[in-house]
Amino acid sequence: MIPETCVIDYGMGNLFSVVKALEAAGHAPYLASSPAEAGKAKRIVLPGVGAFGEGMRHLEERGFVPFLREWSAKGKPLLGICLGLQLLFECGEEFGPHEGLGLLSGRVVPFSKEIGKVPHVGWNQVHFLKHHAIREHLPDVSEFYFVHSFHARVMKEDSVIGTTDYQEVFPSVVGKGATLGVQFHPEKSQDAGIMVLRNFGKVKDAALSRH
Repeated sequence: MIPETCVIDYGMGNLFSVVKALEAAGHAPYLASSPAEAGKAKRIVLPGVGAFGEGMRHLEERGFVPFLREWSAKGKPLLGICLGLQLLFECGEEFGPHEGLGLLSGRVVPFSKEIGKVPHVGWNQVHFLKHHAIREHLPDVSEFYFVHSFHARVMKEDSVIGTTDYQEVFPSVVGKGATLGVQFHPEKSQDAGIMVLRNFGKVKDAALSRH
C-alpha cells in the first residue's frame, strides 16, 4: 500500500501515537521531516505538543511554513491536532506574540489560572454546531480528551465546527475548506477520536471538488 497520509515531523510531540491511531482509522500514514517528503501525500496531519513560538520556529527551520500555506491555498486536506490546530491561526500569545500560519482568522490566547486549573486536562464535551465531513457518525455532543493551556479565539464564526466549554466556550473543531483543526487529541480519545481520523480520510480535496 502506498502511504497517502503524511504526519509532519517537526520535533514537537509524540508522533508515533498519532501514526498508530491513523493506522487504526484506515490510513496509510508516514512521517515526513521535509516538504519534499510531505508533498507526495494526498492529505497531511500537523500534530504537536508544546509552545506556539517554538512550533512555528521548528516549522520555519524545516521549510514547512510556505509549504503548508501553499498546500492549504490549493485546497488539499490538512488536519491540525492540538498545537497543530493553534498554529493554523494568525497569531499566538504564548511567551509574547508570535505569527502563525494564518490559514484561519483569529488568535490563540491563554486560559486564566485565576479562573480555574491550567492546563485543561481530561475528557470534555464537543458540541458540534453544524454538519461536516469531519464529524460524520458522531453525536451532536461527543466526548474527547484534551490537554492544553491555550485556546483559539476566532474572528470568523463560520470557521467553527464544534465548541467546548472550559472557563469559556472556545472553538475545539475548526475548518475552512479542507483545512481543519481539532484542539483535542483524537489519538487519546478512543472510538470517537478514531472516527474523527477516519472521517478526515474522507475529506475531499477542495480544489478538485470545485470542478
